[in-house]
This record gives sequence, C-alpha cells and structure tokens, in this order.
Amino acid sequence: MPRPIWSGAISFGLVTIPIKVISATENHTISFHQVHLEDMARVRTKKVCEIDGKELGWDDIGRGYEVSKDTIVEVTDAELDSMPLPTAKAIEIVAFVPVDSIDPIRVGAGYYLQADGQVAAKPYTLLRQALERSSKVAVAKFAWHNRERLGLLRVVDRAIALHAMHWDDEVRSPETLAPKTVELTDEEVDAAIQLLETMARDDIDDYTDHYREAVEEMLTAKTEHRKPMPVEGGTPQEAGKVVDLMAALTASMESAKAARGEIGDATVHDLPKKRAAKKAPAKKAATKKAASKKATAKKTTGRRSSSP
Repeated sequence: MPRPIWSGAISFGLVTIPIKVISATENHTISFHQVHLEDMARVRTKKVCEIDGKELGWDDIGRGYEVSKDTIVEVTDAELDSMPLPTAKAIEIVAFVPVDSIDPIRVGAGYYLQADGQVAAKPYTLLRQALERSSKVAVAKFAWHNRERLGLLRVVDRAIALHAMHWDDEVRSPETLAPKTVELTDEEVDAAIQLLETMARDDIDDYTDHYREAVEEMLTAKTEHRKPMPVEGGTPQEAGKVVDLMAALTASMESAKAARGEIGDATVHDLPKKRAAKKAPAKKAATKKAASKKATAKKTTGRRSSSP
C-alpha cells in the first residue's frame, strides 16, 4: 500500500473515527518528456519572475490573489490552514442517502479510509456495518488542498471508501446536447436490446489497457532496434460513416457471440413479450374456429340421424 496522503477523522453525530486516507487507484499511464528533436536533450520548464527576469526556486514562490489588474494580495498556507472550517481535519458526514440518488457523473477519484489505531477499530466497523445494513451511502464534506469538497462514503469489501464529488453547480447541464427527435422502429429497439443482452456480463475485471501495452511494445522494440510485434486488441474501426442500423446490430450480435464462443446466426427476433402479444389473438381465433366446426358437425349428425 502507498503512504497515506491525509490524516484526520470521520465524524457523524458525536462519533469520531481517526482515519488515514490512501489512494485507491494507481496511474499506469506512460509518461513522455519534452525533448529538443535536434539532439534529444530534455526541455525544462523554468519559473521566471516577469519583472526582473530571475529564475526562481520553490522557496521563492508563494500564492497570490489578483484583486484588480494592478493589485495582488498574498495568501499563505498558514492563513488557509487556520480558517475556522469544521472540515479542516475531519470528513464530516452530513447525510445518508440511497446510492441510486447519486448521479455517477458527480463522482470522482476514489480513496480508501484506513482505521488509524486500535481505538478507531470499533467505530470504523460500526459505520461500515451501518452502511451495509441500511443499503445507503454517506455524503460528507471535507477540506483538502485549500478548498472544501463534497464526498461520498461507501463500503468496498470490508473497507470504507471515499469518492470525491463535484458540487451541484460544477456539473454542466446536458440539455442542449441531446439530438433532435428521430424515428426508430420497434425492430431496431428490439435488436438493440438483444445486443445489450448478448453483451451482458457480471463484472468488468478482465479488461486490459491494450493501448498502454502497444506503447510499451513500441518502446521496447525501439530500444532493441526491431519492429514492434502486433498487440492484441483488434484493428481500429473507422468512425463517422452512416450505416444501416439493423445490419450493424445483427453484425454486432454475431461478433459478440463469437467473442463469447457461442455458435449460431445472430438473427434478430421479436422479444418474448411481443411474441406473446402477437400469439394471443391467434389462439382465440383458433378456439372460435374449432368451436364453429364442432357446432357444424353436431348439426350434420343431427340431420343424418333424423332422416328416414
């Protein structure tokens, strides 16, 4: 586990739980340097004062706020740390809500909360079990990096996880992004649902970053003076073409079935509910027809038996 990035406490009501915050994710992105193409030397970014032109070190640099064009006031870390916020050293739970009430677009980076010492074990376990049994998540406020933030606490296995959240006014409205009304047939919607069911999975644990693998192979090949080996992941698809929806859906289902090792044509069928609705009237008609035949047969038999 990496080193804790923050220490403080969770508080809800009068309960306080000392915790350490540990990052729940790792960044495996391959980083590149900026270089001078002529000689491949590193290109550095320097901090330079725009008045005297001197290069500055980190000890020479502070924080300032521009009040007006010609006026900047200094703000120190000590001043920010001493602000009278209840969340300065605590993750303060303000509400417990159903998980479905949280818009996923507001949820950000994830962290694990570790109980800090034996004294924290009991209240930590108490909060975890309360969240599990209530099927709720906790909404909290906390102050990191000189700003107050909104957070979400949930249970992951036997640990409590914290997700940073965007404030409501930080989320842009998507209303203007939706396309204009278009006409879709029932067959197209049914085919899309069938494709969804074909691609359904219980988890997403075995997906791989093929792009990173390809970059790593390219870099290895360059150092070994050879051509890169092909990396699993398939050929990139061309984008931007208008296609026949039904043909695309059928082809997608065939591909999905092949990927899962299933055999057979991916023919688009009506959904079960629609088949039942279509068959019901047919059964009634068949019943009426059979009853009519029986009635006719009885009349014929009656006429034959009464004739001399």
